[in-house]
Amino acid sequence: MENKIEVNDLTKTFYKENAPILKNLSLQVKKGEVFGLIGRNGAGKSTTIKCICGILPFDSGKIIINGYDIEKEPLQAKISLGYVPDNHYLYEEMTGSEYLEFISAVFQVKNHRCVIEKQVKAFEIDKNINDFISSYSHGMKQKISIIASLLHEPDVLILDEPFTGLDVSASYQLRLVIKEYKEKGKTVFLTSHNIDLVEKLCDRVAIIKDGVILETIGMKGFPRETLERYFNEITGVE
Repeated sequence: MENKIEVNDLTKTFYKENAPILKNLSLQVKKGEVFGLIGRNGAGKSTTIKCICGILPFDSGKIIINGYDIEKEPLQAKISLGYVPDNHYLYEEMTGSEYLEFISAVFQVKNHRCVIEKQVKAFEIDKNINDFISSYSHGMKQKISIIASLLHEPDVLILDEPFTGLDVSASYQLRLVIKEYKEKGKTVFLTSHNIDLVEKLCDRVAIIKDGVILETIGMKGFPRETLERYFNEITGVE
């Protein structure tokens, strides 16, 4: 099966840090797969994602997204993915509508108004879409960030703690989106501290500790409700 994300021997050190945050990390995410990355705070999850998305430079290694080298072909790689960060990076002086129009223009989305209207209604943000983003709650900002990542229907969707702050309805809608992506043969790569959701949504799950992938687990046939216990065992959590 075709790999949509390939990370080979990725090493990342932050300025003035004594040891690398990521240490020769390698992983592959397949086409049509929902792939989870779990680990404790500071394990390197968000750093891995930021390197994959081309936000952070890295010391060594290679990252391929949809066949594009993130260092040599950054524009092509970034156009082919959608990204929801763990912290909101939004233009808060814009209204929600203006921001989504802007993102649509960047990605040259066809029939963008219909696409925007569909997602805005699905995530139940239509009543506030013309308000300034600065007035939004954390959950509302999360919804706008998710909608923006979906507008150009990317082949790869990368979600860093996407369920944080979402209400029940929006959380359900996002789970539907993830399932629809899989059904269409597209790829989702997500992190979450909610291991129950990871169990339900993911085909495979990688466990990361101190910048190293300890193990990648296929969830098919994996005993239900044991992922959390297994995670605690191999990461040394009492």
